[in-house]
Amino acid sequence: MKMMNKNFLIKFLICFLVFIFCGSGAYCKQKYPDKVQEIKNRGFIIVGTTGDYKPMTYFNLEKGIYEGFDISFAEDLAKSLGVNIKYVSTTWPTLMKDTTSEKFDIAISGITITNERKKKALMSKGYLNNGKTVLCRIEDKNKYTSIEKINQPNVRVMENPGGLNEKFAKDNLPNAIIIIHDVNYEIPELIAKGEADVMITEIIEAAYYSNIYPNLSMPNVQFTKGKIGMLMPKNSKPLLKYVNKFIDKEYKNGRLYELSKIHIDNNLNF
Repeated sequence: MKMMNKNFLIKFLICFLVFIFCGSGAYCKQKYPDKVQEIKNRGFIIVGTTGDYKPMTYFNLEKGIYEGFDISFAEDLAKSLGVNIKYVSTTWPTLMKDTTSEKFDIAISGITITNERKKKALMSKGYLNNGKTVLCRIEDKNKYTSIEKINQPNVRVMENPGGLNEKFAKDNLPNAIIIIHDVNYEIPELIAKGEADVMITEIIEAAYYSNIYPNLSMPNVQFTKGKIGMLMPKNSKPLLKYVNKFIDKEYKNGRLYELSKIHIDNNLNF
């Protein structure tokens, strides 16, 4: 009986130690599926995109295709893998849920790298510098040059739901009138028409729309600094490694700069 108890205790201790070490990652390396090989075997990569963020990603209704910087970049990635692309539509409110539930292999939509996102999913290294700024009518370009000047009861700030722009506006502009508009790419035109005064958005988007609409302007102000990256599920470490090497290559061969000139028409600091 004593011998049986002793053997039981030894087995229990072994199992307990294995559980502790594997759980902590000290001795048991987590096995991730080879997502790169899976994509190659499948013959296509599944790309999630919002299609509402010019000039990064936009669904052209007339042509029935996605266009933009990130779409061209995704096509380059697919070509490097020797596969085709299958696009899956997502939204800013559902982006993280769709990523973690593995509705696609990667998401690419002008997605800012944040610690919060990295807690829930994997994010590639940054491939474009970005940051929050202001888009407003040209006559107001010297008016809305600080948070304090925008955070006024008579200032109407329009944002799309679910993204970091909405969060930034609600966190920093409690006194302003926050208007939520579902379709992101419609907001600049609504500001141009006078239906809102300000859009807190990214430098890339503000630069694009200030070129499209003659009466819109991007004041010389930047509230945050960040980088844009690709988002993917937690179990995609081999794919993350491949994507990061791909980004390095596209940077070194000048392709990122070429795409910025094609889609953004703005000299970006990479």
